[in-house]
Amino acid sequence: MSDSQKAPSRNLVDVRDLSVEFGELRAVDGLSFRLERGAALALVGESGSGKSTVASALLGLHRGTGARVGGSVTVAGVDVRQASDDALRQLRGAKAAMVFQDPLSSLDPYYAIGDQIAEVYRVHTRASRRAARARAVEVLDRVGIPDAPRRSRSRPHEFSGGMRQRALIAMALACEPELLIADEPTTALDVTVQAQILDLLHTLREETGMGLLLVTHDVGVAAESVDEVLVMRHGRVVEHGPVAAVLRAPAQPYTRELLDAVPRVDAPRAPSRASDEVVLEATGLRREFGRGKRAFAAVDDVSVTIRRGETLGIVGESGSGKTTLGRMLVGLLEPTAGEVRYEGHARVGVRPAVQMVFQDPVSSLNPRRSVGESIADPLRARGAGGLPLGRSRERGKDEGRIRGRVAELLERVGLEAAHYDRYPHEFSGGQRQRVGIARALAADPRVIVCDEPVSALDVTTQAQVVALLGELQRELGLALVFVAHDLAVVRQVSDRVAVMRRGRLVESGPSDEVYDNPQDPYTKQLLAAVPALDPEVAARRRATRHEPAVTTERL
Repeated sequence: MSDSQKAPSRNLVDVRDLSVEFGELRAVDGLSFRLERGAALALVGESGSGKSTVASALLGLHRGTGARVGGSVTVAGVDVRQASDDALRQLRGAKAAMVFQDPLSSLDPYYAIGDQIAEVYRVHTRASRRAARARAVEVLDRVGIPDAPRRSRSRPHEFSGGMRQRALIAMALACEPELLIADEPTTALDVTVQAQILDLLHTLREETGMGLLLVTHDVGVAAESVDEVLVMRHGRVVEHGPVAAVLRAPAQPYTRELLDAVPRVDAPRAPSRASDEVVLEATGLRREFGRGKRAFAAVDDVSVTIRRGETLGIVGESGSGKTTLGRMLVGLLEPTAGEVRYEGHARVGVRPAVQMVFQDPVSSLNPRRSVGESIADPLRARGAGGLPLGRSRERGKDEGRIRGRVAELLERVGLEAAHYDRYPHEFSGGQRQRVGIARALAADPRVIVCDEPVSALDVTTQAQVVALLGELQRELGLALVFVAHDLAVVRQVSDRVAVMRRGRLVESGPSDEVYDNPQDPYTKQLLAAVPALDPEVAARRRATRHEPAVTTERL
């Protein structure tokens, strides 16, 4: 049989002894795997494991960057390392397409979504403008964008996060690729929207027969979506096999560590040593944005109570008002109506006793100042040791005491005193979040409001930060308000839970009661969307979810 008569290879992706080096850093080291046509494989690992570097290598995206790539990579019959630039351009989009984590950075803010999809289609098919426009509407409709002809004329900022991710998937599908590479496609999404995107990927695989390579740090997302899982660490394969076998009986200690770090929605938390003393109380809070006909209430008639030593979890999707509520509790936003009382007294402005840890430590830390100086700011504002700063001749001593206190705080959150003079870019995401916690502690607070403090972290780093917060709470008697969309994390940390939807509380109570016996349909919907680590359970949940029932995402 001649070469031209041979049946096409069953392998859609064939990677052998892949290595990728950036200067002295070996990001991928001797990696080999195959992906058959129509199959789905997840690359799972922590930040820095090399999984996104592998995904980029499949499309030859390292070419021209200075990276040194070794080994062989074949995708849809194309030898990626040896292919010409023209052949690579044909591969990208036509045979293999990639969906990135952040759709905003992947979409042009100045052009309509439909025009961007049509342009991709025209580049690869040379179709007419009219045909390309029709194709854009067709794929937008296919991925569940309602009223696709009208919404195709919208720009990215007019779409929600989940809708933008659907638009990117539509763009990837425009040329009917054989392989879809999804790099952390649900990391920044709420649980219900995440479930929709995962269900969509599953349905598209069934309908088109395309292969799927999913890059994720979330083991639960892998269980929901793929046939096989490949666990990576430091650029190497740790474990590889069928997803059910790896997740139910991992052979390697590192895989077991990853699974142990995953928060479970069905695992009750040991109660805190909370007292009956109310430290912070909000009554009838309302916050409006906009004016006239454009005004809307982000928070509407919400009342919560926080006691010394306890954790109140506040859950809800994007747009539910939970972050606005947290900012009012701290004093960063003044309520349109209602009142916040600290230790029984009406709070005016920001109080040092109520501090906040923000979701993104990068944007909340000044990149031009050392982390030590950022932590020292609250100490200088209240004086070293809580006393006003002395006259100029005493300030040297005061600064010495402040630097010593910052060193104590750095060590208290698991960093080193020598880190004082380092800058935010020199730290990992988890370390930057520890800096944020140290800065909050510098004000000697009684309440810390944590706004999505672990949403951008991988599971092991997430577990470390959660453990740190619990340890600080027990030692210092802190009250915590934990704002998050991840229901599993909230159950892990919370004594009581408040569920928000469209600015209002729909359910609240002890966490075990809310999780084990939810009363509101919305709470039940949120819990049903939480990824399951058992693939069989995930399949049953997917079968019971219906797209029309999920109406919470704003278009």
